[in-house]
Amino acid sequence: MTQRKGEKPTISIQEHMAIDVCPGPIQPIKQISDYFPRYPRGIPPAAPLQAGPAGPPSPALSTSTSNPAAAAESDRPNEDKPDRACAGASASLQATKRDEEPDVEGYDSDDSTTLGTLEFSLQYDQENNALHCTINKAKGLKPMDHNGLSDPYVKLHLLPGASKANKLRTKTLHNTLNPVWSETLTYYGITDEDMVRKTLRISVCDEDKFRHNEFIGETRIPLKKLKPNQIKNFNNCLEKQLPVSPNVGCGSGLCFIRTWEWNKSLEERGRIMISLKYNTQKSCLVVGIIRCAHLAAMDANGFSDPYVKTYLKPDENKKSKHKTAVKKKTLNPEFNEEFCYDIKYADLTKKTLEVTVWDYDIGKSNDFIGGVSLGINANGERLKHWFDCLKNKDKKIERWHTLTNELPGSLND
Repeated sequence: MTQRKGEKPTISIQEHMAIDVCPGPIQPIKQISDYFPRYPRGIPPAAPLQAGPAGPPSPALSTSTSNPAAAAESDRPNEDKPDRACAGASASLQATKRDEEPDVEGYDSDDSTTLGTLEFSLQYDQENNALHCTINKAKGLKPMDHNGLSDPYVKLHLLPGASKANKLRTKTLHNTLNPVWSETLTYYGITDEDMVRKTLRISVCDEDKFRHNEFIGETRIPLKKLKPNQIKNFNNCLEKQLPVSPNVGCGSGLCFIRTWEWNKSLEERGRIMISLKYNTQKSCLVVGIIRCAHLAAMDANGFSDPYVKTYLKPDENKKSKHKTAVKKKTLNPEFNEEFCYDIKYADLTKKTLEVTVWDYDIGKSNDFIGGVSLGINANGERLKHWFDCLKNKDKKIERWHTLTNELPGSLND
């Protein structure tokens, strides 16, 4: 405000109300009601309410005033004692702030909202044993590059047992914090048992050409939340990476597995679809190797050259071995081959079918990818598949089975 020489300073009512006459640190601007306190019904003016409207009664109200001078002093309004009035208003305001404001020390500035959000949908196709994951788009991703942008892509893993065998990923979109993928990734060989115990981990990462890819955020969806054959939409905030074991990882150090999830004996190596049928006319067991999905990559190029071998044990004459053709450079081979084992129906209860998947290598030993055993000594879906074959003669029964790194029996390639 400009002032001419010799002119008295003028103060507007707004400035007058903003002036804080309290000594000490600057206090918040008081409301007009602070200067004109109101008394509740039933309380005489001789006992004013010192605290604010939401505060508890002052100790002066709960004790009787035996000193007349003190009683007379209490009759005076608060504006006669600015120090006391400001102190009461400040105490009530601080009490309100303690109730409303979050704990500053417990607040993390890099919370999930700063990592971005991800929109996606999931559908469990129960008839085809498939899980369809449609990655739609992300918004407000955390910048990871020097230009303030990122090169994001999405990775999927099934937990527990995450490995390269069950990793799916989208394409990479460059220089954006709001990518739109509109891409569908499908897991094949998903059973009802998987839907109960599995969790889908969706990670968003930033791709870098000259160094390791960087983790942005993740979200996890228990598959038991999905209903068969129904599409469920999600719009989740990305979260930080969960605590991990420092010695366990996959890929380029981005995909880590919880310590409790990493169990070597339970490592999954992919899925295989097998068909069984007992032909009563020919008195033989027909074993069909239909396809594999999400096999573990055994070669340096990120693929495998898989083929399948089957045995019917015990095999005293060692003539039960059958082998499919080799499929080059794929992790999702289709074989569609059948093998016949001449055997009496009554003897099937004493047999075990061992199925193994191998990676073909030229000039060195072939690599074992995974295996599975079907028979009366098996359990879960493997035992159920065997019994369904015995109960339904001349009917082809198809099932997906999980391949593990445990080599059935004592087989040598």
